[in-house]
Amino acid sequence: MDDVRYPLLSLSRLRMGTDGNGVTTLVAGAGCPLHCRWCINGRLLRDPQPERITPEELLERVKVDDLYFRATGGGITFGGGESLLHAEFIRRFRELIPAEWKVSAETSLAVPEEQLLTVLCAVDLFIVDCKDMNEETYRRYTGGEFSLMESNLRLLLRTAGPERLFVRVPRIPEYNTEEDQGRSADKLRKMGVTNLELFEYVIREKNGPVR
Repeated sequence: MDDVRYPLLSLSRLRMGTDGNGVTTLVAGAGCPLHCRWCINGRLLRDPQPERITPEELLERVKVDDLYFRATGGGITFGGGESLLHAEFIRRFRELIPAEWKVSAETSLAVPEEQLLTVLCAVDLFIVDCKDMNEETYRRYTGGEFSLMESNLRLLLRTAGPERLFVRVPRIPEYNTEEDQGRSADKLRKMGVTNLELFEYVIREKNGPVR
């Protein structure tokens, strides 16, 4: 079997209410196809020097919180960065962990469809940051391809179902308004999204937003 490794930037333990249900550990990884202006990890994502670990090595580090995960219905959340760039790692990691642990993935869905299909049965909750559902606003803010994100979102709704999606809709200073945010939420609901969070980026110029 080839050596699949994860570009680990940080581990954040004992999180509650921010990365899925129960007590979670956030596993932040390097790499992202987008170029968002207010990215909180922009410097690390542009010039990362991460540690590259195997699924087995990650399990050794996070299993210390096994009891918390089992007792609260929590587990591991992959973030970054774009977590689904590392879809094969996530799939293999899922095969190693106790069945009671939950796996969540924070994602912009700016990845090839194949990456999404690889993790479809390995991820319990997809936490989607859609940025904005207006194509022009999305392109200006992210530099990415709106149609790819939208297509992947529709694929998730069809295959995983809305109960496994949590979609975050930001108010982005200098890029959209509250009215735009509301229109994005309306479009998402019409697509079938049922779990939504509307929030605002709080900007710190040197470090990006507090989300």
